[in-house]
Amino acid sequence: MLFAVMAKAQFDTHFTHYWALQGYYNPAVAGLSGRLNLYGTYAMQMAGYTNAPATMLVGADMVLPTEKKNQAVSANLYNESIGLFTNQRLFAGYAYRFNLWNGRMAVGVNAGSLEQKFDGSKVEAEESNDDAFPSSEVDGMGLDLTAGVHYTHRLFYAGLSVMHLTAPTIELGETHEIKIDRTYYLSGGGNIQLKNPLLSIQPSLQLMTDLQAWRADVTVRGTYTYDEKRYYAGLTYSPMTSVAILLGGEINSVSFGYAYEIFTSGVGLIHGSHDLYVGYVMDVNLFKKGKNKHKSIRIL
Repeated sequence: MLFAVMAKAQFDTHFTHYWALQGYYNPAVAGLSGRLNLYGTYAMQMAGYTNAPATMLVGADMVLPTEKKNQAVSANLYNESIGLFTNQRLFAGYAYRFNLWNGRMAVGVNAGSLEQKFDGSKVEAEESNDDAFPSSEVDGMGLDLTAGVHYTHRLFYAGLSVMHLTAPTIELGETHEIKIDRTYYLSGGGNIQLKNPLLSIQPSLQLMTDLQAWRADVTVRGTYTYDEKRYYAGLTYSPMTSVAILLGGEINSVSFGYAYEIFTSGVGLIHGSHDLYVGYVMDVNLFKKGKNKHKSIRIL
């Protein structure tokens, strides 16, 4: 008797700083801060293994200088190397925000290219002419879309998005292809101010699934605020997957963070994942009144 077994895994990288990288998962988050928001992260998963996943993401978003300031744009560059594969995404987005109930609702979409490469020249197969593996470097590209909604309230936020809305099929050469499934994200969080005005707690969660596999992350951060500086420490728990330790803060509009994810599936303590994050926000006023305006001391 012959049995066919299929194994599936999610295509998208999971970032431990998901709560700080909401714009990557949901384009409706663009412009949420009301300022120019720059961010970047670098993740090294399963440290110590050969050809382990390494992922870099840089992005930016800002509110357009309209009268109501209810429109925003964003851009992201994503690069991942995992085994003999390299995945790259370059995409730009738009978000529109409006009042709803006692909060703000936003809808957003981004579009771009998804490119995948496979270096077949490094394959170590028992048979050199095995048709199951390319013998040289092959690549392919497809159109990739993401859409989402995001709601913010004085006490909490919540978002829902779909990545790879077009479910692109990437053709690698003439005989190989990879189909990317749609991935759904549900996120939420809030801020709890304690009696001590210097201390607060930020719970957050994210659920991701491609309807074949799923992952949930629940995070609790405790923040200490003093003299416009913030420092936090926290934990993230992912059922049946991992536990992560988080440390970071914000000083002079620069935010930073480090996380170490420990897998609970037997990989071991020293083969966890490192996650580095840095962000910067600043005011941008392209139409500021009085720009290049000068006064003479004789008139003053």
